Amino acid sequence: MSTLTAMVLSMVLALPESARFPTVTSKNLEGRSMTLPADFAGERNVVFVAFKREQQDLVDSWLPFVKGVVARTPNTDFYEIPTIGPLIRLLQWTINRGMRGGIPDVEARKRTVTLYLDKAPFKRSLGITTEETIHVLVVDRAGHVLWRETGAFTEAKGVALADALARTAAPTSEAPAR
Repeated sequence: MSTLTAMVLSMVLALPESARFPTVTSKNLEGRSMTLPADFAGERNVVFVAFKREQQDLVDSWLPFVKGVVARTPNTDFYEIPTIGPLIRLLQWTINRGMRGGIPDVEARKRTVTLYLDKAPFKRSLGITTEETIHVLVVDRAGHVLWRETGAFTEAKGVALADALARTAAPTSEAPAR
């Protein structure tokens, strides 16, 4: 077994059996109401869960690679999910307005869905044990967590993500050429 195969297998086996993206409703930074995971655009979605403003650099480290792999992988999309506690909900309009102003790209605003919620049940559902780094997940529309990683992008993590997306791709319905 190759080192890469062993690494991917160990990550898949490490997923909690019950890891699921819970049903949550919020708005993206363009103001569109979304109920996740059902409203994720892809059959499989790379989801960046961040808990602190300074973690944006970690998310940004992944974006060039993820944009490329998503463009090459049918039925796949990606989202940024800043996750904030419910007490801040009173400031939701101000926070969202500030985030919108800091993100000039309309497509990036469509892919950013800020959650204002009780973080403990959300994290428990996803098997997240720390807010000290970002969590990168591959999630289907039913909420199944198909793959996970944490922290900044590395080439090895990128290879593992691309492999996970390839493994979980729905088979095409086209008949093979004869």
